[in-house]
Amino acid sequence: MDTNILVAYATRTGSSEEVARSLAEALRSHGLPVDLRRAADVHSIDQFTAVAICAALYAGRLHKDVRRFLSEHRAVLAKIPVALFVLGPVHSDEKEWAGARQQLEKELKRFPWLSPVLQEIVGGKFDPARLGFPFNVLPALRKMPASDVRDWKLIQRLLNEMAVHLKSVGTTCESEGVDSRS
Repeated sequence: MDTNILVAYATRTGSSEEVARSLAEALRSHGLPVDLRRAADVHSIDQFTAVAICAALYAGRLHKDVRRFLSEHRAVLAKIPVALFVLGPVHSDEKEWAGARQQLEKELKRFPWLSPVLQEIVGGKFDPARLGFPFNVLPALRKMPASDVRDWKLIQRLLNEMAVHLKSVGTTCESEGVDSRS
């Protein structure tokens, strides 16, 4: 069976989509076939041999479209390689990053069947001008400065590791994961 990768994303303001697009481009540059879609628009994943998911943590939870995606496609996702690129803190404070890692671990306990070959917090982006209701009426959020602490070097390294991993093992990635800590 040929490799066929789905890059699914969920976003409120577009920053997760930017990471997803970067992921899709990197995988394609390695000669891998990629289908890029919003998680909410995916109705079947039977034709895919691997899935990468890009989404942010909001108040300690993955975007609702990703939670729904994981639940709806559980049977297939439990059998194929899954990678998680999670946008998190919007500041460089290590306490925020540690908190985001803890939140992600807690959130993933809701999906005990899921064993990602890669999962990483890659930082986030905040733009008060792009806040939607009800967040755009909260004075504290409107006064926060814009920030972008997405670690593009880390993202690119992880993307390349994932592409090399998928190419080297084809469609049988079940036994080994990508080591995102090296």
